[in-house]
Order: sequence, then structure tokens, then C-alpha cells
Amino acid sequence: MTYVTATDNTKLYVKDWGSGRPVILTHGWPLSADSWDDQAMALADAGYRAIAYDRRGFGRSEQPWSGYDYDTFADDLANVIEQTGAKDATIVGFSMGGGEVARYMSRHNGKGVVKAALISSVVPFMLKTPDNPGGTDQSVFDGMTKGMKEDRAKFFAGFFKDFFGVSLVSHPASAELLEWARAVSMQAGLKPTLACAKAFATTDFRPDLAAFKVPTLIIHGTDDKTVPIDASGRAAAKGIANATLIEYDGAPHGLFATHKERFTKDLLAFVKD
Repeated sequence: MTYVTATDNTKLYVKDWGSGRPVILTHGWPLSADSWDDQAMALADAGYRAIAYDRRGFGRSEQPWSGYDYDTFADDLANVIEQTGAKDATIVGFSMGGGEVARYMSRHNGKGVVKAALISSVVPFMLKTPDNPGGTDQSVFDGMTKGMKEDRAKFFAGFFKDFFGVSLVSHPASAELLEWARAVSMQAGLKPTLACAKAFATTDFRPDLAAFKVPTLIIHGTDDKTVPIDASGRAAAKGIANATLIEYDGAPHGLFATHKERFTKDLLAFVKD
């Protein structure tokens, strides 16, 4: 196994496939780098170097007690870039991972990055506040915390139905995919799971948007119930110069699986362009 050492000596698990210009993939909550496998294979097959890593506290990375804030996450990304020797990289963040991308661009001045992508991302600000009236009410996040503390496995069983847009009349994801996602989510520690939920719910990335100085792709589903598009994808597109927004009509949050072929094609086109 390959590991990168974070500033506080936390070991971060890294998957490094292929060769060529690097594309670094940051995963969403509460999954792991494995959620990027289909796109990572496509990138490697197309002549790129796909680097995906497990966020601290998740997957095969270590589970320290502290460090579940976006400054630390951005520093972790910086360590991945530096220790893998990635240069002229495209950095891609899904959901919570979009926050790493935004904070890296501001905190580390986008060092070594030539393109960025935000996929179903929490950027710029999820929480409803007086100056962010389109955000998600705090009570929703309080309910999530309560559910995870009472029965995390049961909570995730319901959570992933919304995540992948599964309902009585719509089944864009198989029962097996939902079970895989729940199993992966349970690999994470309870402390990082709760702390990261608080981080992505309350971190305001609006001040970070001006730091995007590179071409930026934003992809978001119009039926995303986990991270609604108006306060996220559309707002980010308005705040980032040189941003291109692609809306997937009717797509849920987990479009990397439900719209796998289209998403992989769009990502490859952006990297190649």
C-alpha cells in the first residue's frame, strides 16, 4: 500500500494509477477513494495519472482525533501533491471534496494546479444564514447528527437512497451499490464522520472563490437532494471566474455512479481540453 504523511504525521492512503499529467481526485463524505475507481481507470487508460486518496478518518487512512477542518484538509491535499510529485495537476473534488479544492486554491495559492473541477460540490456555502438564505437549515444537520449517533448503519441506509436518487418509482442505482456505499461509510470512524459533517455544513467558502485562477469545471445534478444546486453549483459558477457549469437534468447527488458514462466523458473532455 502507498501512504502519504500529513503534517501531523497522519498516514493518508493513496491510489496512484497510470502515468502522464496528474489528475487528483478527492472523494465525498462518507465514502473513500474507491468511489472514484471508474473515472480513475478511464483517466489512466487515456494516458493520465489518476491519484485518489482516502481523507483522514476514512477508508484506509488513519483516524486521528483531530484535524477535521478544511485548513487541515487543504494541507493534506498539499502533502499529497508534494509527496507524489504531481505537477501541472487537475484537482477534482466531489461533494465534500470540493471544499478541499476551494481551500487549497486560497490557502496554497493553487500551487501546481492548472485546472480545477467541482462535482456535486458543497462549495460555496451549505448552511442557511441571514446572508445565505438559500442554504440548508441547521435543523437538517442536527437531524443527521442525531441519526448517526443513534444508529449510524441505519442512518446511512436511508441517506444513500437520497444520495443516489432511489425512490419507489426511480431506481438509478442498484441495491448492491447502496449496500457497498453503506459498507464503505462504516469503515470511517464515528468521530471523523461527525466532525466532517459539521465541517462541510458550516464552512463558508465564499471568500475562497476569488482564488480560482484556472479554468474550472462545475457539474451538478438538478435533482440533487443532498447538496441542492441553487446554493452550491449555480452559486459557485457565479462566483468563480472562468467557470463552466454543466447541469445534469434530473441527476441526483451521486452522479459519478448514476450518470457514470456521461460524467466520465465530460471529465475526460475537460482534462484534455
